[in-house]
Amino acid sequence: MSAKLQGILRGLRARGRLGEAEVAAACREIRLALLEADVSFRVVREFVGRIQEQAVGQEVMRSLTPGQQVVKVVHQELTALLGGAASELELEGEAAVILMVGLQGGGKTTTAAKLARQLKEKGRRPLLVATDLKRAAAVEQLQQVGRQAGVPVFQPREGREGGGAVAVGRAAVEEARREGLGPVIVDTAGRLHVDQELMGELVEMKEALCPREVLLVLDAMTGQDAVKVAEEFDRAVGITGVVLTKLDGDARGGAALSVRAVTGKPIKLAGVGEKLEALEAFHPDRMASRILGMGDVATLVEQAEAMVEEDEAEELERRVREGRLDLNDFLRELQRLTKMGSLEHLLGMIPGLQALRGQLPLQVDQGRLRQMAVIVQSMTAEERTRPEIIDGSRRKRIARGSGRTVQEVNLLLKQFRQMEAVLEGFAGGAAGRKRSLPKGIRLPRS
Repeated sequence: MSAKLQGILRGLRARGRLGEAEVAAACREIRLALLEADVSFRVVREFVGRIQEQAVGQEVMRSLTPGQQVVKVVHQELTALLGGAASELELEGEAAVILMVGLQGGGKTTTAAKLARQLKEKGRRPLLVATDLKRAAAVEQLQQVGRQAGVPVFQPREGREGGGAVAVGRAAVEEARREGLGPVIVDTAGRLHVDQELMGELVEMKEALCPREVLLVLDAMTGQDAVKVAEEFDRAVGITGVVLTKLDGDARGGAALSVRAVTGKPIKLAGVGEKLEALEAFHPDRMASRILGMGDVATLVEQAEAMVEEDEAEELERRVREGRLDLNDFLRELQRLTKMGSLEHLLGMIPGLQALRGQLPLQVDQGRLRQMAVIVQSMTAEERTRPEIIDGSRRKRIARGSGRTVQEVNLLLKQFRQMEAVLEGFAGGAAGRKRSLPKGIRLPRS
C-alpha cells in the first residue's frame, strides 16, 4: 500500500500543472490501492471523496506547486483517518487496571509484557495478571515473558480464588494496592472466534475491576477481519482503544486505516517487532508520514535516545573526530541496531531512504547483524582495537572461531572500513577540513 501510494503521489509531484482530470485519475488509483490493501470500502469512498474535493479547490489548482499541495491534502486526510492526534493511556488512580482483550493468537500476552516493560522504564511498578485459567499454557506463557520483562506476575493462591478469572483479577488488584504496585495489566482469555461465553466473561470482569483502559489487541495482518472483530468487541464490552500488532510486517495493512474510522476508538499502541522493546505509542501524523514515504524522524530519534546515553554519544563523536574508531565501536553499534527492532522498519522512518535500501553497505537483515557481531566477538582484544593487523592467517582463525567463512570475515572488515571512511568524512567536513577516502568510497551529497 505504501509503495503504491508513494508512486501515485510521485507522479503528481512531477507534473507542472494539474487539472481536474489528472486529480480524478490519481484518486481512482488511490482508491484501488486502498481497496487492495483491505481498507473498508466505506472508509475508502469517504476518504477519496474528501481528497478529491479539496484537491480540485482554487488554492491547490492555482498554486505554483499543485502536486505538492495534493500530497499535503493526502497527508492531512490520512492523519485524520488514523485518528488525528495521539491518544495517551489513562492510568490515573491507585492500581489502575488495564484490561487486554482480543482473540487467541492476536498477541495479547506478548503485548501485555511489552506494555509492562515500557511502563516499568517510565518509573511505574506494573503487575501482570493471567486470567485465562482454561489454558494452562497461557498462564505459563505470561510468567515467561514477565520474567523477560523484569515485571512481577500475580500468582493466584490455591483455594483462595475459586471464583475463576474474575476472582483472580480482584485478588490481583487487592495485592497491587497492598504492595503499592500499578498499573495492573490483566491478560484475559481469548478464543479463536468471537462467542457469547467469551464476551460474557469479559463483561463480568470489566464490571468487577472497573478498568481505566480496555485495550483490544488486533493483528494488523488479518485485514478486514480485524475491523469486524473490533466492532463486535466494542459493541459487547466497550473498548477504550486499540493495539495493532505486527505493524512492521509486509501485510496489506488496511486494518490500520479502517479500525479508527469504523469504531471511532483510537489506536493507542503499535507492535513493530517480536522483541519486548518493540512497542510504540501510535502517532497518526507520524504513521501517515511513513505510509507516504516521508519518514518518521521523531520516533527514530526517540528510540535512539532510549538506547544511547548522552555521554556515550559524545564519546563516540569524539572518537570519530579523532579518527580512533575501532571494531569495538562497530560491535556496539551492531548490538544497538539489533535492539531497535527490524531494520526495514527503521529505514522506513528515514525520509527518502527506502529507495536507497539496495545501495546501503549493511544488509537489512537482523540475522546478518547477529552473525557480524559473532565474528567481531571471535577476535582478540588487540584485533578489535587495531583491525589493520588482521592478516590472512588471523582471518582464517576468526572464521573458524565464529563458525563463519573467511569471505564473511573479509566482508565485515570491508564494511567497517566503509563506515569508518564515511563517518570520518562527515567529521572532517564539519571541522572544515578534507579527508581522502579509500578508492571507491564516495560521500553522499548534501
